Amino acid sequence: MNKHKISREFKQLQNQIFLRTAIILFTAVILTFGLYSFVLAGHFANGVVAFLTLFVGDYNVALNIYSQVIRENMDFFVLVAVLIIFLIILRMYLRGFTKYFNEINSGIDALIDENSGDVVLSPELIATEKKINSIKHTLEQRKLATEIEEKRKNDLVVYLAHDLKTPLTSVIGYLTLLRDENQISEELREKYLSISLEKAERLEALINEFFEITRFNLSNITLAYSKVNLTRLLEQLTFEFKPMFLEKDLQCELEMQPDTMVRCDVNKMQRVLDNLLRNAVNYSFDGGTIRIVATQEGNTLHIKFINNGNTIPQEKLERIFEQFYRLDTARSSRSGGVLRGEPSS
Repeated sequence: MNKHKISREFKQLQNQIFLRTAIILFTAVILTFGLYSFVLAGHFANGVVAFLTLFVGDYNVALNIYSQVIRENMDFFVLVAVLIIFLIILRMYLRGFTKYFNEINSGIDALIDENSGDVVLSPELIATEKKINSIKHTLEQRKLATEIEEKRKNDLVVYLAHDLKTPLTSVIGYLTLLRDENQISEELREKYLSISLEKAERLEALINEFFEITRFNLSNITLAYSKVNLTRLLEQLTFEFKPMFLEKDLQCELEMQPDTMVRCDVNKMQRVLDNLLRNAVNYSFDGGTIRIVATQEGNTLHIKFINNGNTIPQEKLERIFEQFYRLDTARSSRSGGVLRGEPSS
């Protein structure tokens, strides 16, 4: 909201205050003029003398009292009367302002009241009303986003805990067979050991992922910037993924300028790239090609991971980089890790 718009919205409040001030001043002038006219015309003196006569019983005595007590101090009594009128008018004037403060105070209280609707103030406080409602809506959206993120994280932990049990059960089962079967063949023993090792490695990966999620929840991420050769970093990463490429008969093509230097947190960047490439492998069709394309535009480097797999629905595509967001709610153990968003840093 720019200054000109704020000024226009407060114009009504300015006009209301000006009108109220003008009315109060006009009323004060009229009352003061009426008081002086009443005193100068003698109506005040006649009224006081008549009132005193009721008590003393003699008109001349009452007139004498009036002359000695009131007429001699007329300026003082007039000043007191004007002061009283001023205080009454000031009180009426300030009531208008306290009304505004009370409305604003009630509006602020409504910010923490989850069940209340939009704040409604006097028409002349429209700018303040909009500001309070804007803050209220922002707080509600943040609260909702926090609750959704917490639910995603909890769901993800539940899925991981369930997946931890699956390979663990397999490892225990095969090791139990190796212990109880004395006459097992060497070939079958080797097969059971191989499966147990595979499941143990799967269990280790899930435990590491579980710790990674916990770390996101318990610590603040601090970036340690340094210059790194991104080309070599990606070449090393693709080399480490060769066993996974072979398992699904995948090809990986790296398309970028040699010795591309970037300034980043190396460890966290490596984790992000690892997660992206792992998801690209897990969700690629067998026999396909994964392309890693890096293009420079001014001071910005764009990195794309392109694979061939099932189409991600548009409503999910817009959210896959949200923290703790899971794309697939029923994944198989073969697909490996969870396709979840990396937190922005």
